[in-house]
Order: sequence, then structure tokens, then C-alpha cells
Amino acid sequence: MLAEKTIDFNAKTGFICDMDGVIYHGNKVLPGVGEFIDWLHTEKKEYLFLTNNSGYTPRELHQKLARMGLDVPEERFYTSALATAAFLKEQSPGCSVFVIGEAGLHNALYDAGITMNDVDPDYVVVGEGHSYSLDSLTKATNLVLAGAKLIGANSDLTGPIENGIAPACRALIAPIEMAAGTKAYFCGKPNPLMMRTGLRMLNCHSGDAVMVGDRMDTDVISGMESGMSTVLVLSGVSTRETLREYAYRPTVVLDGVGDIVAMARGVR
Repeated sequence: MLAEKTIDFNAKTGFICDMDGVIYHGNKVLPGVGEFIDWLHTEKKEYLFLTNNSGYTPRELHQKLARMGLDVPEERFYTSALATAAFLKEQSPGCSVFVIGEAGLHNALYDAGITMNDVDPDYVVVGEGHSYSLDSLTKATNLVLAGAKLIGANSDLTGPIENGIAPACRALIAPIEMAAGTKAYFCGKPNPLMMRTGLRMLNCHSGDAVMVGDRMDTDVISGMESGMSTVLVLSGVSTRETLREYAYRPTVVLDGVGDIVAMARGVR
């Protein structure tokens, strides 16, 4: 453990956890995850899996974890797609959008009463997805030039996969920003709107909550700026070397979420 501070995990009532690089890589569960989820249930902790991945619906995330042998109810998930839909519904009820993204993003927007429009939309919304292509980029760029506002589901440059990393939303939206000469607004972590929603869903004060993630630039900073204790796990993107690049520090640095259980039980 690198940080000098510590966290009394037994005293904390709420846990907000990232997923990619914390719970799994691709379709591979990371070490200690089963024990961590069992501990959350046994200790009756409030918890939420809060992910910047906009591709999945909460039901799909529930099913994905179930296939890995992990029992997490559907209502325990909140995604950047849901945060994006909530933002647009608040800003411009009944607006229309052109979307580059997967089912999770499309479904969240539909459920928020937002319609699809590839002619003269109010917004162009970009998330990760297999529909990403030169044709979709060209369409999006010209819609932005015609007056549509540009929205990104999250600001992650990359995401961990089983055999390395994959370009994420921030990298995918960059060509549109450059070609249209504009900047996107990002709705996912570290946007405080998403973190406040997570705490509200847990009915938990920030001082009683812990943010657990694998990224300094989204997870740790969002937890820190929201007044939460923060855990950086080294099972995903950030490493001990990348810690030196940032002016801020997590409360504690652990190898993985299994170490949270070990610390809570006093065996670390």
C-alpha cells in the first residue's frame, strides 16, 4: 500500500465501484471480486457499480456478471449512458439526437423521452460502439457544423480489455471535435453530476462513502472532489508509475478489491 492514510472500511456505509479494470477485464473476473461482493452483502453495505462504459444497459450488466458467477441486482448499476440521458432530459426535454453508440446508450435516451434524428438533431451524442465508422463520423461532423451540440458519454481515452486496451469515448469523439472545431461536453465520470446521482441512489453522505476505481483521471478525482474516501486498485489502467503524474493522491492504493475485504477483517 503506497499511501500513508488508511480507511476504516467497516465504518463506511456506501461503496461506489467502477467496473472495467476493477471487477473484470473483458469477460474475465479479476481476483478477489467474488469475496468483495460477498462481503458487501454480508455486511449489508449500500453499493453501486458506476461505470463510464455506455454500451450496456443495467440488465445486460446484471446478466454479464451472472455469467461470471456474480450475483448483483440490476438496480445496483448506473452507467454514463443513463447519466447522459438524465442530463439531456434536464437540459432539453423532448430533444432529438443523432447517436453513435450501443444499445445501452440508445435505450437510456429512449427511456428519457429523447428521439433519434439524423437530419437536424439538437445534439450529437457519442459513446463507445461498433457502429463507429468514417461514415458515422462524417455524418456527425456535418450535423455539428449545422448547429447540433456535441455530447460525449464519458471522457475516458482508453479502457482495459483482456489483451490490452481499447480506444474509449474521448478518443473516438476527438475526430469530430477537430473537424468541427468544437469541444464536447462529457456526462460521465469525473463529471460531478454523475457522482451526486450515485450518492443519492445510495442515500449516503459523501463522508460515509468510498469510491473504488482503477483510474486516477476519472475514478479517483471524481471521488476526491465529491468528498469521498478513494481507493485506487492496480488491476486496471493506472499503475504505481502513473501515480507520479498527478498532483493529487488516492486515500489508499491496493492491488485489487479483495484487499478491501482483507483490510476490513484485519488480516492485511
